Amino acid sequence: MRIAFLGPAGTYGEQAALRLAALEGIMEPDLQPQVGIRAVVQALASGLCDAAVVPVENSVEGGVTACLDALWEHPDLRVARALVLPIRHALLGSGPISGISEVLSHPQALAQSSGWLAEHLPTALQLPTSSTAEAARMVAGSRFRAAVASLQAAQEHGLQVLAYPVNDVAGNCTRFLLLRRGERSTEGPLASLAFSLHANRPGALLQALACFAQRDLNMSRIESRPSKREMGEYIFFVDLELPAGYEPLRQALEELRPLCEHLAVFGAYPLTQIEESAFEPQAG
Repeated sequence: MRIAFLGPAGTYGEQAALRLAALEGIMEPDLQPQVGIRAVVQALASGLCDAAVVPVENSVEGGVTACLDALWEHPDLRVARALVLPIRHALLGSGPISGISEVLSHPQALAQSSGWLAEHLPTALQLPTSSTAEAARMVAGSRFRAAVASLQAAQEHGLQVLAYPVNDVAGNCTRFLLLRRGERSTEGPLASLAFSLHANRPGALLQALACFAQRDLNMSRIESRPSKREMGEYIFFVDLELPAGYEPLRQALEELRPLCEHLAVFGAYPLTQIEESAFEPQAG
């Protein structure tokens, strides 16, 4: 089983891919690192791999827009499973923390550690990279550069742990999706979908959301993204809890569809929450 993830080795995406593979009963997955979230999704869409693991939402910084856009653009992909992974960042480097003048990491990791960095490295330049592990690779051997990345990345790239943890919010976590090709499932406690409306008029979104409310379908997330076609036109991404099974959602979609210009259901799927007590970041 070939599984694409946001590389290189040592990213939280790799940790999520290993855990999701285990939950799916996939023994010894062939993990294939990619540069950028869009490349991860494209590797699956083009048939270069059998599954893909992508971050979709962080508890501190919100939705991962590249993942949302990619799901909307690839109707042949489906969400097979989700995993919520605790995120614990470390400051990694090869020299003393007093000599650090540049800090590299993925933009989300920099944002999640912005308070700590402002307090402890207020003059250091913050430089964005494609992933936390790529930042760790880039700072290896430097005496003035450090990376915000995982403890696993320290082991992978031979770096010292200068400080841990450095994320501002103790409960920081990220939800990852396992994507596969094929028919989208209707079985599972959580469903993800997206839609755009025919008209931008007062009450249009309220009318659409009423389709869910009238059937007691709780939205655990709603987020909008520009359609990229014209100003003021949006795509709405929604996660719905399905305690009574898929039938209430089927009825809601039947009522919602005439209101939409486009409607995409990414699938219903199980979600696994890794508890803090069960999460032990690996240093090797």
